[in-house]
Amino acid sequence: MSSAEDPAPDPHATAEQVEAARHDRKLANVLYHDWEAQSYDDKWSISYDERCISYAAERFRYIAGDREWPYERALELGCGTGFFLLNLMQAGLARTGAVTDLSPGMVQVALRNAERLGLDVDGRVADAERIPFDDDTFDVVVGHAVLHHIPDVEQALREVLRVLKPGGRFVFAGEPTKIGDWYARRLGALTWKATTTVTRLPLLNDWRRPQQELDESSRAAALEALVDIHVFDPADLERCATRAGAAGVRVATEEFTAAVFGWPVRTFEAAVPPGKLGWGWAMFAYRSWLRLSRLDRALSRVVPRAWFYNALVTGTKPVP
Repeated sequence: MSSAEDPAPDPHATAEQVEAARHDRKLANVLYHDWEAQSYDDKWSISYDERCISYAAERFRYIAGDREWPYERALELGCGTGFFLLNLMQAGLARTGAVTDLSPGMVQVALRNAERLGLDVDGRVADAERIPFDDDTFDVVVGHAVLHHIPDVEQALREVLRVLKPGGRFVFAGEPTKIGDWYARRLGALTWKATTTVTRLPLLNDWRRPQQELDESSRAAALEALVDIHVFDPADLERCATRAGAAGVRVATEEFTAAVFGWPVRTFEAAVPPGKLGWGWAMFAYRSWLRLSRLDRALSRVVPRAWFYNALVTGTKPVP
């Protein structure tokens, strides 16, 4: 259930709104994510089955090492379509949950997904820097790929700690590192250019998306460049969470070879017509990512953590 006071989604931004978003990162986030909400799960191959349930649970346990499940009540900050919390709840993380996002469209889809899965979840459209819940409300707060969208990350973490009960834990995963973002964006741009160039050839024309769809993807990418505000150095992220007041702060990273493989794959998938690649391709991509992720776990013993693409951070609210 969402609040009756929440604004309605606006998936069709005007040119004037887009121009204003160039000077207002929060507005850019609302416009972009309202635009993407209905197709976001398909775009990022998000599901609510064993594949993503396992992924979400492994991310949580990898950084938190926490086996004391279930928590009573959980919050997902910047929920998107509910990917992280809903899959964690299916894995047994918490009995009840709440979702918040700056985008009304994303909250709407997250609550629809929760209802379809039979999960006890409510939601609010909310700014992460001003979470609309009372002090000491939640046992655990989670988020996936959200901190890099928030202008004041330290203030958001203070709010997370405020709404956590004493001893409660937060876990944020999927945050881009400075070095990881550098190589991922370049690999993605090269793949997009190569794919959209090669598919102009007559023999490959049926592999080319219609020009209107390519133009829409390019406009989405232009807004996406505005919504991604931060990239993180792992040590700096640890210091930020500690300054916010968290105890037991820890940052880990993952995906090095998996990111070098994954970003071109995801970009290629976005550049060709939907459904063109089929189930065999999806399984090849997923199994390759799993194998490379296992390799990355071994490489983490010798490769600096700042070289990996994804940062994960955890901490707890101090007990008085």
